Amino acid sequence: MYRIEISHIAHKQIESLPLRLAQRINEAIAELANKPCPDGAKKLMGIEGYGIRVGDYRILYVVNDASHLITVYRVKHRREAYR
Repeated sequence: MYRIEISHIAHKQIESLPLRLAQRINEAIAELANKPCPDGAKKLMGIEGYGIRVGDYRILYVVNDASHLITVYRVKHRREAYR
């Protein structure tokens, strides 16, 4: 089982979302602890990490297998997530 760490920036981004969407995103993040690369997760090109889709939003994160740590560093709308 992996530990999950959410960066300060990602936490602020989640807080700014509507409540129902924020709940869905928090559930998806919690599921990463059991399965760090769920079905639909994509390896990011050009930067380290993975991205998963929750509606029109993307959760971007890095997996450290050595320390069993997942760091969520960005939660943004799909048109802004990869900039």
